[in-house]
Amino acid sequence: MKPFAYVRATSLREAAEAYAGHQDSRYLGGGTNLVDLMKLGVETPGSLIDISRLPLDRIEELPGGALRVGATVPNSDLAAHPLVRSRYPVLSQALLAGASGQLRNIATTGGNLLQRTRCPYFQDLSKPCNKREPGSGCGARDGVHRDHAVLGQSEHCIATHPSDMAVALAALDAEIELYGGEQGTRTVPATAFHRLPGDHPERDTVIRPGEIVTSVLLPPAAPGEVSVYRKARDRASYAFALASVAVVLELDRTHRVRRVALAFGGLAHRPWRATTAEERLTGVEPTPEAVRQAVGAELDQARPLRDNAYKIPLARNLACDALGTLVQSADATPRRPRTP
Repeated sequence: MKPFAYVRATSLREAAEAYAGHQDSRYLGGGTNLVDLMKLGVETPGSLIDISRLPLDRIEELPGGALRVGATVPNSDLAAHPLVRSRYPVLSQALLAGASGQLRNIATTGGNLLQRTRCPYFQDLSKPCNKREPGSGCGARDGVHRDHAVLGQSEHCIATHPSDMAVALAALDAEIELYGGEQGTRTVPATAFHRLPGDHPERDTVIRPGEIVTSVLLPPAAPGEVSVYRKARDRASYAFALASVAVVLELDRTHRVRRVALAFGGLAHRPWRATTAEERLTGVEPTPEAVRQAVGAELDQARPLRDNAYKIPLARNLACDALGTLVQSADATPRRPRTP
């Protein structure tokens, strides 16, 4: 491993200043992804700015019912929090579907968002990869790509984003709060935080150099809202999604869809918000046929390669099953009056 400098920050400002003052800096939280990439030689930071001891480890309920989750809250704590389990079951389920118990105890909210692809061509220095080395080519396109993207990919990259949590956050319309030192603070919708590869697959997110993820803001859950996360993988645990889906659903009193949010994981370079399917379902009765047609219209955009076309029917069946389950659950959920 390449030698590196180490700075333990005691404040956000100190962390941002240390990042700017050291060459090739990286922020260190739980380190469950970054340290692995350093061992492989994929990441070679000149300095690590340790932010794990900053006061960002709280889950705070806000006026109106929103929830602010600090960036260093462990994944296990977030999944087990009573308010998350009761109001946002899709998020708790997504977290528990990821990694192992030991890793969830260390991995952080911010780190989960910023983890990099598990594409084997990205992790192998002997293989071409535009994400690791821009301009070197994409070895996966004509190589082994069974696990790779079928939506939103480009000629330069077909990698998928590995996070389960990020898929749930996209469906929940969460927001990511960032601190940038002299740049100030800003908030980015979870649906816009991760990028599609385009001509610059090396850029995973819209985060600016030196910015720190400080928290995730979850909006208030609507009365009668139900949600679920479903994941298909090669083995029952400790495996990344071949396809996954996060669904949030609210029905009105006439059994029509008042609001639906649907996001896919394992299909694209970022969590894929299924806006076409949502538009087709909003305002209609969610019969099995209506659901199947709406999800099918979304997945008509898919462009599979030689070995990953199976992901399309897999994702369709996951989404239809999840929506069908939620329709039954919403019918059985007492509806409180909506706040004016």
